[in-house]
Amino acid sequence: MPIHEWPEEERPREKLLARGPTALSDAELLALFLGSGIGGRDAVQTARDLLLAHGPLRVLLDRSARELSKLPGLGPARSCTLAAGLELAHRYLAAELQQGEAVGNNPAAVGRYLQHRLRGQARELFVVLFLDNRHRLIACEELFAGTINAAPVYPREVVRRALLHNAAAVILSHNHPSGDPEPSAADAQITEELQRALALVDIRLLDHFVVGEGRPVSFAERGLLPPLQARLVG
Repeated sequence: MPIHEWPEEERPREKLLARGPTALSDAELLALFLGSGIGGRDAVQTARDLLLAHGPLRVLLDRSARELSKLPGLGPARSCTLAAGLELAHRYLAAELQQGEAVGNNPAAVGRYLQHRLRGQARELFVVLFLDNRHRLIACEELFAGTINAAPVYPREVVRRALLHNAAAVILSHNHPSGDPEPSAADAQITEELQRALALVDIRLLDHFVVGEGRPVSFAERGLLPPLQARLVG
């Protein structure tokens, strides 16, 4: 039965308008982007087939537009629509950090943004948020990229970029492509090195987020960023 012949309260668009997007299943949300089905199947069934064969949803959408376009039921137009939808979400989360509010006072928003930006990446990426003296966002830059399990990080370059932006503080982040967000010994070591290097030019390191599956791990929240003086004394 075509979707337009379904009971009105079961049609994805009508359900979204009546009950909000959270009322829709993954397949129903995906079906709204597809618009129509293939091979005699409606959009919802086509979406279910895609999720069954290539999902779950996040695994499916972690693919690039080029990769998506090769999957049955998508093609260039639909894959571009999905990629554009994800980029809109990315920019929406970024805008949360660019409203003039102190980023350092909103770690949840920072974590959401970094999780969306870094989770699902096939290689390790190192991102730095540069903040002014009121901890408002100046810029967010991807400074280093590496292999599946490591990215070379150079404190001198982080300091150079921070000075270029006239930053008073920074927040660091990197992803673990393995999916395990627990900080490694190497993560702790480079964080300490960066904290020392930045302190020499009077720039504070506020936090370091490690992104994997689930909630990002915050060094500050874990108490892994003691005052620099404690490190110097130790």
